[in-house]
This record gives sequence, C-alpha cells and structure tokens, in this order.
Amino acid sequence: MNSSELTQEQLDERIAILKRFRALLEDKRKKFQEYLIVLEKQHEVIQTEDVDAIVKHTEIEQGIISEINTIQKVITPLEDMYRTVYADSPESEIPVLKTDLEQLQKDVLFQNEKNRDLLKTHMQVLRQKVVSMHNPYSKRSSIYASDAQTGTRIDINQ
Repeated sequence: MNSSELTQEQLDERIAILKRFRALLEDKRKKFQEYLIVLEKQHEVIQTEDVDAIVKHTEIEQGIISEINTIQKVITPLEDMYRTVYADSPESEIPVLKTDLEQLQKDVLFQNEKNRDLLKTHMQVLRQKVVSMHNPYSKRSSIYASDAQTGTRIDINQ
C-alpha cells in the first residue's frame, strides 16, 4: 500500500496511533528516569542507614514500578497493532525512543541490583551486631520466672 493510495482518514488514523504510541514511550522514559533518580537517592539513604527514608523510597519505588507496568500494558498492544496495520511505514523516532528505553531499563536494573547488594551487606552487618551484643541479663533468671512453688489454693474463710 503506497502512501499515495492512503485516504485522509487512514492518514489521520495512522498519525493518531503514532502520536499516542510515541507519547506512551515518552511517558515510560520519563518514569524510568524518575525511577533511576529514586534509586540513586535510595543508595545514598541506605549508606546513611536511615530506616524511615528507606521505607519512604521503597514506597515511591513501588508506585513508579506500578505506573511503568501500567504504561507497558498499553504500549505492547499499541505497538503490535501499529506494526500489524502499518508495517510498511518506517518511523525514525520510535526506534530511537525504544533504544533510549532499553538503555534506561538497563541502568535502572543495574542501580537496583547495586542497592539490593548494599542492603544485603547492611543487613548482614546488623545481624552480626545483634548476635554479638552482650546482654547483661542473659545469665540471670527472671524474678517473674521463678522455680519456687506457688500455692494452688486460696483460703477465703475469715
């Protein structure tokens, strides 16, 4: 199908699909960039061992991941539809956006792995600290857990 044979309606439809597809890819790129920033800040917070900030960053991270997954659910069928209907139309911006997305995704995965390793290291250090802590009461028996016999009957006669 030559572009000279396209009707105005087909051309408008093609343009609308392509614009939506491009907008979704740009949204996904923006979300990946936000996610990468959150991961980089999370890396700094992990090193300072601020538990509240780590939890906050984790919640932000989960929100961004959810948004990325939602965008991807729309992108995949739209991309399939575009390729099926308009396979003869080479679009130069789409491959560039997809390449950017793939690189961002690699960066995000790398940073995420780095953060996980750092958290594992900190967790191991904390576990070792807890195990090595000296408890001054560990050798003493509790006054509440006495072995002494207690009465089983109460005399209420007066």
